[in-house]
Amino acid sequence: MRSLPLGADEGPFRAWGGPAPTQCANSMEAFLWSTGVVALGEMGDKTQLLALLLAARFRRPWPIVAGIAVATAANHALAGLVGHWIAQLLGGNVLRWVVGLGFIAMAVWMLIPDRPDDDAGKRGGHWGVFVTTVVAFFMTEMGDKTQLATVALAARFANLPAVVMGSTLGLLLANAPVVWLGEALSRRMPMQLLHRLAALLMAVIGVLALANVGGAFD
Repeated sequence: MRSLPLGADEGPFRAWGGPAPTQCANSMEAFLWSTGVVALGEMGDKTQLLALLLAARFRRPWPIVAGIAVATAANHALAGLVGHWIAQLLGGNVLRWVVGLGFIAMAVWMLIPDRPDDDAGKRGGHWGVFVTTVVAFFMTEMGDKTQLATVALAARFANLPAVVMGSTLGLLLANAPVVWLGEALSRRMPMQLLHRLAALLMAVIGVLALANVGGAFD
């Protein structure tokens, strides 16, 4: 009776050099847990308010959603790979000053009036809106509970790609509907008021970072 080749009892995964079924199951578990944990953790978070105000400010939902996805994936991957190393290299004091002053600078920028010949539909352009969203969300996620949750999930499942993809999807599930809500809201509220609200939010986040409220930069 011919013996089976090594790994044949594990199905076609091993026969074709792919991952074993248990590895696939672990990856799916890491992905689903990360999606659920981050989506629930985002409810009522400051990033939802930021998404709302950016959408109302720019009225370009697709570049904003794309910016959220890129910023989240980059931030959570960085957190899982070198987040602790960067924090130790810069130190908590330097990191909180960078984040805090960055948000205060963006608050001042939000208060700069648009040129009279700019209409709401052309404001910033797709790339300008995208880059602004990436920078704002990347900084907001520094030390945020969803970033810390991603680090913990990556340590738990030891599968960073699945965790980052799941956490990015979870954050999008929580924030994408808010973006379209903000775009609709901008049609019913004065733009100057929305600019001031966005500037106030970013200034508050900056001051809280500088004061290290919550001990995120300890």
